Amino acid sequence: MLSKLTQWLGTRRRDRALRTYAIDDALWQTTLDGLPFLSHLAANDLARLREMTSLFLAQKEFSTAHELELTDQITVAIAVQACLPVLNLGLDLYRGWVGVIVYPGEFVIRKTVEDEDGVVHEVEHDASGEAWEGGPVILSWEDAQMTDGSDAYNVVIHEFAHKIDMVTGEADGHPPLFRKLHAPLDSAQWADVFDHAYDQFCAKVDAVPERRWARFERESLIDPYAADHPSEFFAVCSEALFVKPREFESAYPELYRLLARYYRQDPARTGALAGPPV
Repeated sequence: MLSKLTQWLGTRRRDRALRTYAIDDALWQTTLDGLPFLSHLAANDLARLREMTSLFLAQKEFSTAHELELTDQITVAIAVQACLPVLNLGLDLYRGWVGVIVYPGEFVIRKTVEDEDGVVHEVEHDASGEAWEGGPVILSWEDAQMTDGSDAYNVVIHEFAHKIDMVTGEADGHPPLFRKLHAPLDSAQWADVFDHAYDQFCAKVDAVPERRWARFERESLIDPYAADHPSEFFAVCSEALFVKPREFESAYPELYRLLARYYRQDPARTGALAGPPV
């Protein structure tokens, strides 16, 4: 009896959220027009994505910095890109935190780091996005709008891939695998493909002569920044999977298949793989 009551209350809350955070038809179409990489989704998948976006908006708290006006255009554009990776996985992967902070453009991150000799340094650098374990996602609105598909860059997908990676702790490029969603893919299979691909990419980056670096950085489908850490490789490859899927599959076929299995989507083809309800 209790489980039926809990299910009924959950359905009531879901229906209320979908009504309260319903996305206007005109705004939804404008948002889709600005995100051409969503064109691989079939009509029923777009409908599920729209519902999930509304539920995401109901669950998260958006705020802005530096006097940026928070608008429906901003919240919906960010929310739909955040929901794309979990379309067939579910919003539970984004549990445990609520904040999304949007800056007008790049912002400064200050960190304390320890070098190989144990010396602690205070460093700061400009960033377009940041995801905190158990905390908010911070985004540059200017960068979040760089979605014309001219390259594989997508700061929203990148930071939310980090959030997925952090579900079981510190981001390490080994996101959580769930038997119900991912079997027969397991952690050993993931490591066999992903770690090998990461090592190969790092070797490729290290082999680039300084005189050719600018050209390599400009032409590489995978941003060389991905070589910094396995977690960055996972996030950058997640960008490529959704934004440049055909190019990603052509250049890294085994890695493409791994990420497609993980996200339960096949963006290089029309129509997402079947998945569970939101």
